[in-house]
Amino acid sequence: MTSTATITPTSTTELEEFLTAAQEAAAPWAALRPAERAAVLDAVASALDAAGETLIPIAMHETNLPQARLTGELKRTTFQLRLFGEVLRDGAYLDARIDHADAQWPMGAPRPDLRRVLEPLGPVLVFAASNFPFAFSVAGGDTASAWAAGNPVILKAHSGHPELSIATAAVIAEALAAAGIQAGVFALIMGTEAGATALKDSRIKAGGFTGSIPGGRALFDMANARPEPIPFYGELGSNNPVFVTAAAAADRGATIAAEFVASFTMGAGQFCTKPGTIFVPRGSEIVEALRDSELPAAAPLLNSRIQSGYLEVLEALQGHDKVRVLAQGSDPLADPPSPTLLLTSAEDVLAHPESLQTECFGPTALVVEYTDEAELIALAKSFEGQLTATLIGTETCEVESLIDVLARKAGRVLWNQWPTGVSVTYAQQHGGPYPATTSVGSTSVGTAAISRFLRPVAYQGFPQGLLPEALQDTNPLNVPQMINGKR
Repeated sequence: MTSTATITPTSTTELEEFLTAAQEAAAPWAALRPAERAAVLDAVASALDAAGETLIPIAMHETNLPQARLTGELKRTTFQLRLFGEVLRDGAYLDARIDHADAQWPMGAPRPDLRRVLEPLGPVLVFAASNFPFAFSVAGGDTASAWAAGNPVILKAHSGHPELSIATAAVIAEALAAAGIQAGVFALIMGTEAGATALKDSRIKAGGFTGSIPGGRALFDMANARPEPIPFYGELGSNNPVFVTAAAAADRGATIAAEFVASFTMGAGQFCTKPGTIFVPRGSEIVEALRDSELPAAAPLLNSRIQSGYLEVLEALQGHDKVRVLAQGSDPLADPPSPTLLLTSAEDVLAHPESLQTECFGPTALVVEYTDEAELIALAKSFEGQLTATLIGTETCEVESLIDVLARKAGRVLWNQWPTGVSVTYAQQHGGPYPATTSVGSTSVGTAAISRFLRPVAYQGFPQGLLPEALQDTNPLNVPQMINGKR
């Protein structure tokens, strides 16, 4: 059962109070030593863990997601808060660089004493996602990384889980207060108008978003149309194509088919990394294995908006004159919908990329037969930017050229694995060229996400006592420093 709660939009007066408080809290929050901020993130994580028995039933009620999934997601949420705490304690995220004055600098002129470090941007506006009510919502990755960087956060709640958003925000507020942190470091706002108004406000210095291409693009344009444009880190949409070589299909076709079904139906197909298209050799056993596969039972989607949007895209794909149904559950257009597999050819995908490469957010995927592996290069090139691209092959395959194309198209390229899991770790890259994201050089998952909400400042010729601690020769923070170009 999805939420029937009435959302009370944040008033103009309330929003002004939140923006003022965030601006006032920015300097004190940024001034905390990294280890002190880390302790606060740990405290919030512990408070959320302790509130699990209250929060998880609310999330189940509002999102149709099962208890086991939500329990794991809450664990992921608190894990990433603590992981950013580790990043803060390490200090390498500050990228502290020190160049001592050098009268013999070979440029032809003396080098001054220059010291560069990353510093917080200021208050960040985060738009919560619908499909991960913990990990990409109120206390999710954008909030965690913006906090870790030293910025207050104003969180625009998603309309799909307002009760959970309010309850989670209450846990956060209590934990921050208990840690002695002023209220402006976090605020929750409700309503589309409040979100748009906040994004236009000069006190907001960056935005984070996870959602649809139309919604994200509108906000991105809004952020760039401000008198003072700001960074806007939007994750918008992705088809996540999978390319299966002939050798792999011949070697383990039935296994590939089974793994693909498990991946595209995971979470009822409501992952941004769901593989929406798979390219297989014409005549391989994969197609027949998929045709005969036992698709999972129907599962409810997150909310009525997701349901209606899914049906709209499915009906358009299913009604395309170059597409036919390969396999389908008993009632694919019902609520909840049973999964669907559609079939087309490589030639038709190349002829109709806009209509056949559309993201279908839900339990549907498109199977594409190709005749020659040489076609895979052109097919890969035909895609817009993606979060992921997957190659299923063998080590004897000559796929270097295809890998090169996929690396230009996607933020994460996988070999013989499936994209529907995004590990929170140090080397993770959850981003990609537009329209996967609005900022190709950033990630919204993993510790590198902290860099989105920092900016470099260089200090020239300052005495030691006036420098940030990370740049002082005594290095009281004990952070890694690059000195005269050497670590």
